[in-house]
Amino acid sequence: MTYRLVVPGPLPGLNEYIAAERRNKYAAAGMKRRAEAIVAAAARTQLKGVRLTRPVVMDYVWVEKNRRRDRDNVAFARKFVQDALVGCGVLQGDGWKEIAGFTDAFAVDRERPRVEVTLREVEEENAEV
Repeated sequence: MTYRLVVPGPLPGLNEYIAAERRNKYAAAGMKRRAEAIVAAAARTQLKGVRLTRPVVMDYVWVEKNRRRDRDNVAFARKFVQDALVGCGVLQGDGWKEIAGFTDAFAVDRERPRVEVTLREVEEENAEV
């Protein structure tokens, strides 16, 4: 099965997260909590009742307002997405057994930045990518 999730964005990137950590010992934790809340809210409305038990490949499309942030900085937000999906019960975990792999693609949309996530269940024997 394949499931799709669209999260309004942009989510914080690595540079923002590091700056928050350096500013205050609680700031980065708050940033992570807020980002996960955004993802969880989207998941609760778009993935109602979905509880994945097989490994998944997660295909991300990071749609940014512009090209200012580096791609690796943007894709750091995978951590927020995966932790939120575990927290709201869509994924059982975010380890090697649950996430077989992921892909990243990037686009620009000045009007509607977002993160599009496709979760593709894979067969157990094909779980290692």
